[in-house]
Amino acid sequence: MANRKPFLDLVHERVVVLDGAMGSNLQTRQFDLQRDWMGQENISEVLNFSRPEVIQEIHEMFLAVGCDAVETNTFGANQIVMAEADMADRVYENNIAACRIARAACDRFETPDRPRYVVGAIGGGTKLLSLGMTDWDTVEQSYYTQIKGLLDGGCDVLLFETQQDLLIIKCAIVAAERAMKDCNRRVPIMVQASMDQDNGNQMLTGSDTSALVAAIAPYDQVQVLGLNCEFGPI
Repeated sequence: MANRKPFLDLVHERVVVLDGAMGSNLQTRQFDLQRDWMGQENISEVLNFSRPEVIQEIHEMFLAVGCDAVETNTFGANQIVMAEADMADRVYENNIAACRIARAACDRFETPDRPRYVVGAIGGGTKLLSLGMTDWDTVEQSYYTQIKGLLDGGCDVLLFETQQDLLIIKCAIVAAERAMKDCNRRVPIMVQASMDQDNGNQMLTGSDTSALVAAIAPYDQVQVLGLNCEFGPI
């Protein structure tokens, strides 16, 4: 729908409901290691290539119960993570495919008075900058390739989700700015931080909520979506 209401306009009008977990839904299904997982079990992004109909079915389950938006199956679809599956060279293609799957699901439920949105999901990755596990340029390029695929695939908004490292968040925002400039497209960015230390008051790498807000405040296109508190054993 070419005249779909901008996502942030809807956010300003009412509570917007996103979908639930993709990974846990996939774990309830039976997949063949070679045919479906392509030899890379539990790297769910490969299913965008091998079983797109299953990914679309899960999106449609959430849309059918009233969700306004679905997140693409791209939590780990960046170059650093996909290199573990020998698919770093297919990151851009994977993100485009995931967007098209999500859009196809949304198109089945969208009406003129009830738009449905594709949220480009971007996870925290497996290597943290604050712990010296990688370097800025590597992370930025990894996210740039992913985000460019999401933008070219037609996502309506970007979501940095379950983020544990403030430096990773800042690096991902820089990558998004570069990708949006190169694609000549601007979409909102949402940030979801995982607060799992100090009784839910700090991110894994030590930053608290005030540091998070201060760090992303200069970026006027970024919205703080939420803080995901994950408490471990006491």
